[in-house]
Amino acid sequence: MTDPAAPVPAAPDVGVGPWAGPWPTGPDGAPDPRYDPELLAHGDRRNVVDRYRYWTVEAIVADLDTRRHPLHVAIENWAHDLNIGSVVRTANAFNVAGVHVVGRRRWNRRGAMVTDRYLHVDHRPDAAALAAWADDAGLPVIGVDNVPGSVPIEGYRFPERCVLVFGQESTGLTAPMQAACADVVHITQHGSTRSLNAGAAAAIAMHAWALQHALPAAGGDGGAEGDDGAGARAGTRSGVLGGRLGAPAGRTR
Repeated sequence: MTDPAAPVPAAPDVGVGPWAGPWPTGPDGAPDPRYDPELLAHGDRRNVVDRYRYWTVEAIVADLDTRRHPLHVAIENWAHDLNIGSVVRTANAFNVAGVHVVGRRRWNRRGAMVTDRYLHVDHRPDAAALAAWADDAGLPVIGVDNVPGSVPIEGYRFPERCVLVFGQESTGLTAPMQAACADVVHITQHGSTRSLNAGAAAAIAMHAWALQHALPAAGGDGGAEGDDGAGARAGTRSGVLGGRLGAPAGRTR
């Protein structure tokens, strides 16, 4: 039984303290522009992966841009859903090429834990606008939801270059968004709940894509998360677009 009078353990320090020794310089002896003088002087308490300690946000974004995955993520935003931030944070962990907020321009950033700073986030007013942009970019739109005609994500071969789109937490993909999708996949469930949290479904879907198309990152470092988490990448092979077959076993929202 826990003693209510027992002291609460102190939370461990996050990050690193001030830089020890001479500050980093470039080949010409000038200060290395990737490093933030404020962080060097006072420490870096952001929970970014180690390779980005003391770096400016701009330098981190520039480095991530050299190795973004050809995956985009879109989220429908009609009711200021709290889960959007969680989806964005996961998108950061997988270092996606871009995030698209569809519907309302303002979205709930709380769950993102400022990881959106390291991503390219765009706004699309509706499903038609997202579909037009994706078509111009040559990217098929793949929906994630339990709807008639959806196929199990298990065994589905994702296109390497595509857009994964997720619906609102309570209502799922809208009819116009479903119409914009080349395929819709669902996550097979085995319990009594009728649905998965949208943030959890997004993480499963992005990881399923990564298992097919993302090479393991050197040293285990992947996309840099912001002030509350470190990213990772994993996976092996590539695949091709699947077809519309099967029936859903559980809602993915």
